[in-house]
Parts: sequence; C-alpha cells; structure tokens
Amino acid sequence: MKKFNIRKVLDGLTAVSSPSPSPQLGAKENELIPETLQSEHFQLCKTVRHGFPYQPSSMAFDPVQKILAIGTQNGALRLFGRPGVECYCQHESGAAVIQLQFLINEGALVSALSDDSIHLWNLRQKRPAVLHSLKFSKERITFCHLPFQSKWLYIGSERGNIHIVNVESFTLSGYTIMWNKAIELSSKAHPGPVVHISDNPMDEGKLIIGFESGIVVLWDLKSKRADYRYTYDEAIHSVAWHHEGKQFICSHSDGTLTIWNIKSPAKPAQTITPHGKQPKDGKKPEPCKPILKVEYKTTRAGDPFMIFSGGLSYDTVGRRPCLTVMHGKSTAVLEMDYSIVDFLTLCETPYPNDFQEPYAVVVLLEKDLVVIDLAQNGYPIFENPYPMMIHESPVTCCEYLADCPVDLIPALYSVGSRQKRQGYSKKEWPISGGNWGLGTQSYPEIIITGHADGSVKFWDASAIMLQVLYKLKTAKVFEKVRCKEEKPSTEIVDEDPFAIQLMSWCPESRMLCVAGVSAHVIIYRFSKQEITTEVVQLLEVRLQYELNDLESPEGGGDQTPGTSPSPQTTAPQTHTSTSSNSSDGIRDNIPCLKVRSSPLKQSSGYQVELVVQLVWVSGEPPQQISSLAINSCYGLVVFGNSNGLAVVDYLQKTVLLNLGIMELYSSNDPYQRQLRSPRKSRQPSGGLCDISEGSATSEDRCKSPTSVLLSVCPPRGSIPQDNRDNSFSRSRSSSVTSIDKEAREAVTSFHFCETYNRKADGGLTSSLWVGTSLGTVLAISLSMPPAGEQRLLQPVIVSPCGTLVRLKGSILRMAFLDSTGSLLPSAFEPWYEPNAPANGEERDKVRKRRPVSVSPSTSQELNENQYAVVCSEKQAKVISLPSQTCVFKHNITETSFVLRADVVQMNAGICLACFCANGHIMTLSLPGLRPLLDVNYLPLTDMRIARTFCFTNLGQALYLTSPTEIQRITYSQEVCENLQETLGELFTPVETPEAPNRGFFKGLFGGGAQSLDREDLFGESGAGKAPRSLAQHIPGPGGIEGMKGAASGIVGDLARARIALDERGQKLSDVEERTAAMMASADSFSKHAHEMMLKCKDKKWYQF
Repeated sequence: MKKFNIRKVLDGLTAVSSPSPSPQLGAKENELIPETLQSEHFQLCKTVRHGFPYQPSSMAFDPVQKILAIGTQNGALRLFGRPGVECYCQHESGAAVIQLQFLINEGALVSALSDDSIHLWNLRQKRPAVLHSLKFSKERITFCHLPFQSKWLYIGSERGNIHIVNVESFTLSGYTIMWNKAIELSSKAHPGPVVHISDNPMDEGKLIIGFESGIVVLWDLKSKRADYRYTYDEAIHSVAWHHEGKQFICSHSDGTLTIWNIKSPAKPAQTITPHGKQPKDGKKPEPCKPILKVEYKTTRAGDPFMIFSGGLSYDTVGRRPCLTVMHGKSTAVLEMDYSIVDFLTLCETPYPNDFQEPYAVVVLLEKDLVVIDLAQNGYPIFENPYPMMIHESPVTCCEYLADCPVDLIPALYSVGSRQKRQGYSKKEWPISGGNWGLGTQSYPEIIITGHADGSVKFWDASAIMLQVLYKLKTAKVFEKVRCKEEKPSTEIVDEDPFAIQLMSWCPESRMLCVAGVSAHVIIYRFSKQEITTEVVQLLEVRLQYELNDLESPEGGGDQTPGTSPSPQTTAPQTHTSTSSNSSDGIRDNIPCLKVRSSPLKQSSGYQVELVVQLVWVSGEPPQQISSLAINSCYGLVVFGNSNGLAVVDYLQKTVLLNLGIMELYSSNDPYQRQLRSPRKSRQPSGGLCDISEGSATSEDRCKSPTSVLLSVCPPRGSIPQDNRDNSFSRSRSSSVTSIDKEAREAVTSFHFCETYNRKADGGLTSSLWVGTSLGTVLAISLSMPPAGEQRLLQPVIVSPCGTLVRLKGSILRMAFLDSTGSLLPSAFEPWYEPNAPANGEERDKVRKRRPVSVSPSTSQELNENQYAVVCSEKQAKVISLPSQTCVFKHNITETSFVLRADVVQMNAGICLACFCANGHIMTLSLPGLRPLLDVNYLPLTDMRIARTFCFTNLGQALYLTSPTEIQRITYSQEVCENLQETLGELFTPVETPEAPNRGFFKGLFGGGAQSLDREDLFGESGAGKAPRSLAQHIPGPGGIEGMKGAASGIVGDLARARIALDERGQKLSDVEERTAAMMASADSFSKHAHEMMLKCKDKKWYQF
C-alpha cells in the first residue's frame, strides 16, 4: 500500500483550471445545442452537518428552552433541539471548548476556550453568531459560572483568581477575588487552579470556590472576605450544592465523596467511598479511581439523587467506564461503551433553590450521546433520535442520491422499522426545543454509507434532515471467525475483512451490489418477505494473468454450463508461481473468505442473490476490486481491478467475460500497448489495514504491488505525466522511457448504455463502456436474448469493440446525452417482488424488460446522434457518436487532479461537477464544457474526504468532514437562497417558570433566598475599572449587522422589525428617564428657590 505523501498533495494546491474549453465544431452546429445553465445558477455554501460531534469536550443544557449544546476539541459547537433541529458553528481560532454556559431562556450561550478566550453567541438567529469576545492575556481560564437570571459571569483561573465579566457589554468588572485573600493563612502553599465556582442557592451573596489542592472557600461578596474555609487532604474535582444551601458535596481524586455542613468547616459531616472495599478493622477504605464529577439533586417526595462518574476500584481492570446513580439505599452502576466526557442532570426547575426533581441524565461519551430515564425502574435509556451513529463502524465509502423514486424511502423504512431495538424508555425525548424550518423542498434524498464491519446503512436525507432507514449486514454471508487462531490463512487483510469498498445501486429496481476489500462482490435483491436460503449461490473467478502465455480458457471456478462459448470469454491460465510457497502448500483456486454453508435466514429487505469471489492463483492473492457497476435491465454486474475485468450474469449465475485489459484492445487498435518482458513480483499481504482516521482510500487499496507488472511503451499521442506517489491517485499514468519502468493499467470506471460502439453502426447497441487508469475508454458490445423465459435460457453474448477515445489521467466518469443535449439515463427494470408466487400474473407483467430510457425532451430516433461525456483526472471531453469525433475538450487542471466527477441534473439543465485534490469545486456546462463555477472550497484534502465526497442532482453534495460527521453542501444558487427558510430555529419564546414560593413563615422570619444587588457590587461605580492589560474586548460579527446580513425572507423582516421596535422602545425609555430626571431637577430647583424666597422675604436690603 502506498503511503500518504503530504508534499505531493501540497504540490497540487495551486492548480489553475483552463480558462476556456476548446470547441472543435462549427458555430452553426454549436447553436443547435442551447445551454440553459449559466454561472449565476451556481453558488457554494455549507447547508447542514450531521452525526456525532467529533472529539467532544464540553456540554450545556438550557432547561427552559430545552436545547443541548456540545463543544469539541477543534472549536466546533453543535446545538440540538427537537429531532430535526440541529445547528453547527465554529470558533475561528479552532481552540478546544472547555466549558459552555447558557443564558437560560435568553437565547444566548457563553463559550470558554482553551486559548483563554470567552465568547457570547446569539442563538436568536438561524445561524448563530458571536456577539462579543474577550481574550485574556495574563490568566488561563479553568472554570466559569453564570448564575440563573444574572448578567455577571464568574471566571476562575489557573492562578487561583476569580474575575467577573458583564455578559451584556462583555467588559471586566473591577471586582476581583485574589487567591491569597481567599485562603489567607489556611494554607502555606498555593491552592492550585480554581476547579469550581457557584453561589449559595439560598444566598446570592455567598460564593463557594473550590481549589484543586483540596481547599474550599465560602466567600462573602459584600464584605469581600472568606466566611469559612474547608480543607481536605485529597484533590477536588467537582463541588455540588444541596438546594437548601446548608450542605455541599465534593468529589475527590481518591474516589471519595465528602459532604460538608457550611457552618462546620473543621471536618466533613460525612465521607463516602462508594466503590471502595470497607476493611473490617475500621481503617480507611482502599483508594479508588478519581470521581471526576458529582451532582446532588433533591426530590420533594423521596431521597435525593447522588450521580457521579468514575470512582471505581483499581482492581476492576478492563471494566468499562461507569456512571453511578445513588438514590436512597440503592446504588446503580451504569456501564458505558466509551469514556465519559461530561454528564448533566436534567431537572424540572431552573431555580437552584427549589427541589430539583431530576428526571433524566444526559451523558456525553467520547463517541456517543446517552440519555438515561431516572423516573423508571432500571434506568432505561431513551432512543436517540439524532443521526449520531454514522460512525458505529468507520465509514469507508458513501453514495448520495437526490430526487430518487418516491416509493423508495417508505419501502426501506417499512423493512428497517422491524430492526429496531427494544427496551427503550417510553417517554418523549427530553431535548425538545426549537422549531422546524419552513422549507419548500419536496424531493426525496437518500444517503448510503458503507462501513468497515461490512454493514451498509440507508439514510433518509430529505429536507436537510437525516434519519436511518435500514441497515444491511453483508458479513452474514460468510462464516464467522470466533478467534484469531481460526482466522483463515487466505485472508489478504489483517483487519476488517468484510469492509465495504465500493457500492453500485439501481434505485428503480432496488438492486444493490457491493464490493469488499477481500476481493468479493455480493449482489442483493430487495424483498418485503422473509425467506431462508438453503445454499448461498457462489461464483469463483480467476482474475490473474501473465501475458507471455496465452493458453486455453480458464473460466470461473464454479460456473454453470451456461457460459457463452464465444472466444471473448477465454482467460489465460497462470503459471504456478514458486515464489509464494507456504507451509500448507501453494494456495490456488481458494477465495479469501469462506461463504457460509449452513442455511441463511434472510429477513425482509435486501437478500443475497449471488456472491462472486476472486480466488488465489498459484500462490498469488487476488487484487482488490477498483471499479463496480450493476444494470438491472441487462441483469449484469461488472467489476474490475488491476488484472482485468469480469462480467457476471446474475440471473443465470454465470461469468460471461473474464479478460485482462490488454485483451480488450483489438489487434489493429492504435492505442494497443506493445508488451515487453513481463516480470513477476510477489504481492505483500497488506491490503486494508486500517479504515479509520488516517487510513488509505479505497482506490489506494487496489494499488499494492501485483504478481505481474507490465512494461509498456507510451501510446501514440499520449502526453508525459508525472508518476506521483500520492494517496489520492488511482494507478497513475506514466511516460515510460526505459524497459525497467513499470506501469499497471487498472479498470477504474464502467457505464452501461445503449449507444453506437463503431463509426459504421446504423443503430443503437446495448453496450458496456470501460474506463482505465491510463485514460483509455473501451467498448464491449452486449447481445441480449429476448426478455422473459428466454433471458434465463439463452446466453448473453459479449464482444469487445476496441478503443473509443483516450484522455489524460485515469477515467472517472462517463455519461451520454441525446442530440438535444439532455441526459440519457441508463436502462433499468422496475422493481418487482422476487418472492411472489411463481405463477402470479403480476410477476409476469413486471418482468418484461423496460425499453431504453429516452430523453425527456424528445423521442430520439434510432439514427440520431448522441454525445458521450468522458471525464478523467485531468480533462473532460465530449464525443459525438457515431462519428467518434471530439466536439468539446476542457483541461480541468494541470497541476492537481480530479478526485470525484459526476454528471448531475440541475433544475435549469445538466452539468459536470468536479472536486479536485487541491480543494477546488468546479462545474462545467454540458455539452459545451464552459466553466460555470470554480471555488477553492477546502484548503487541504485528506484521504477520508477523497474517499467519501460525492455530488448528486439538484445542486447537492456531501463528504465525511470527520470520522463521525457528514457535511452537506450545495452548489446551487436557488438552494442557497432558500436555505435560511429551510433551517430550523433554535430559540422560541417561552415563559420562564415562576420562582418557588417562599412561604409565609420564611417570608416573615427571613428564611428564604437572599438576593444581592450585583450591579452595585460589580458595576463601575462600586468596583471601578479592571486593568486594560488583563483582557481584550473583541466585538463579534453576530450583532444586529450580522443579523441583518444573515436573515432573509419574511422571517428576517419580522426579526428586523422586532429589533427595530426594541431599539425604539429602548430609546423611548431613555427619553422618558431623561425627562423624569429633568422634571426632578426642576422640582428641586423650584423648592430651593421657594425656600430662599421665604428666608429672604422679611430682610432689608442692607441685611444682605
């Protein structure tokens, strides 16, 4: 496997596309094909991000708005409301989000980052933006706390100091709590960073400060001194209050919990080691792992809940991370699949001084989000409605289809709904804030993901949402390997032998074909009925060649006698290779995986039709499959690799063609390669070692050294190209100047069509076009038997027709246009129920072959010309058929190469969309190949994006932006304009719940919550100004100007009107205040004047 070379990728970052296409036909002919798409139809923007936030680091919840926020280690912010309401934001610095704090029910969020900056986000707009930022220069931020309904944010630092920020103006208060004043003489050493800050639920003037070393201070904000100090000899990780404000609980690094009465600082009221073994002699229990966080929640009717993470004993080696729920005398230990990042207890009230009434716990794991129902016995989890398990097994490939058949999503949903797990909580999902968008997009969209464990998932992606429909497990076809000792020696990959490498899908017939890394192809048919397959149908194919010995035909290993006898089905026999002897002899005719021999029960959904496996040949492993296509109209599957290609008739279960690429060239072909001294070299057993982050692309896995390498001469007219060792390239073309230079031509793309294969053809022929890594397009003619029973009895005749065209670089995509320039879709067969009764009339009706699809704009006559669109890594050409003349040509890039190209249907026409390795996204008009869009979208491409990027119709595209997240983008101006209305709203006006009633006696004797006028205490008049050098204020783009730019449509107009009214009301209130002040001043002046008059009334002039 070739290594990823970052230098070679950077070499391609300055690629410049050719400024204009090269038309090769007269203006008169060009005018006959009007092009409706113009550059103004295109605009590139991100639409929505799906999946689990990659590398999460923090979490917050708004209990009134019911919105969840998750921050990540790369500065991303993901906000979740009700299912379907999601939002993605990104901090510019990319620093890790260490803490999040909602301004509860205010539509705002404060984020603290590891670069010591804090940011205020406005959530009242559909795309949240930063209103203010504050960057600390002399302090490292460790903890933040924002009391409910307060505008003063407490910020703890690594030095142990606490600063206070006004979240309205984002300015620092002059009020500071210095660490030495907080601890005074209670400790001789520095207490360490601040790990906790919170105010007493019953007295806002008392602040509890937790220092890492084990010191806790109860600080009186008014008197600016410590009331009490509590010292424990173990480090503190977190602190939590009892709602009455008389007790608090600390979690420590030795696995203990200490409960303190605030007026008894000498020692804890209670010390608990929940998971420690209690010695009989009364000694301290054995230390346990640290309790990283604890929450203390009370209930009106019963015992309080103590919930914490960590604290397990050290002898539980290998035990999974746990969350412990202690309620009364019961202790429940809930095991998690991944490490716990953070957890939050959801409560009925936002007020800290009331009974909390907890009802759920949100647990943020390293790779999952779990919500536990506290109200039901056994603490069941809620079924997560968000599409967060994209990465359940690493994604290895993706396909995206917009505007698919309308009956497809309901069919997949109906079979997928039977796969749902049981045992979930019956309650509604508790994160239910926000509102859905009002988008008018109505077409269905489907995303298919292939995974490392061999599973395939189908997702409903309509209307910028994502919901899993159905999951297919392809590994069920093969025998299970229970341990490494049982692993067969024939496997060509060390891990994930079932990983999906390529997928080909016919949505109209619902036929699915997948290729795996173990050189296997599985063909599936969709059925709504359960069946049991006694024997899985299997074909074994030898696809390995040495070209100096063309001998008798050697067909597929287990072919049925229906194989076509035509000379094109011959396959050269390979000599025995003595270079790969092993202890168990030379492996020959053995597949990499063993297909199960026991009956296979197949539930409704996708059911195995046929398994095709490439076999070892004379000790050499099969090459991994590099290209794959299925056509339901012809009943054929074709796949290829660096050795050749095989055409399989999945209806008759036979191999029709099994050829090396050299044999596809006709004897008088101008592009035929002259062979020179073929060599042998053994393939190392590498394959796909790791499909997760940083692994090779699917194309890479087909590039490992092979048993035969061909020395080739440069074909006539070819242009020398650099032979880059690059992870994005398929098999690179090379100009060979020496007999020692070796190149391998691999099959890289296929296209089934009905077209003209030869210049002299008088009518359309069923065909298969083949693209290779050296830029050659070859044709194979298909002679189909009559439909119906004859199709199953008579053989399909396949005959290669030689080369049609040659381009620079590997062929990526082929498509066909009719004489008016409209896209010609491939022929297909409508779906039918394969397990219906054999004598059913309905089955006979639908089994009739559908005629070739014709252009929507014209009923094409047989003698009318067509246009073939061929795109390679370097250039695109439009070929007129049957004349085979190049009418348009465009050099897409000179210094980079195209990773993905698709011919897509837009509302106003069709175009060719390309994604280059240098990050450029381009669209070209068809058939004229005029550049319409060229945007440098991604600054640097990596292998995961290269493997998963795909375009689809109506201006949609997607790629895997991280191992756990799908990023969807659009290149359509129309979609960009309507995006604002399509997006959901996070903030909705909700009444804040009433504050708890203090009761008669508490009000009479002052036992209720004590309020504090923080404005007098922290404001400029009371505390003065903070030093300017401490933090720098940075205004954000998310103010009213940002809102004006972001909002559009009637929603934006209403928002602007509301803001204008607010501003006007503010100004009016200011005027009223000034008027009242002037009136008060006038009254005072009048009063003083009257007093003066009375005083001086009886005095003579000389007495003054």
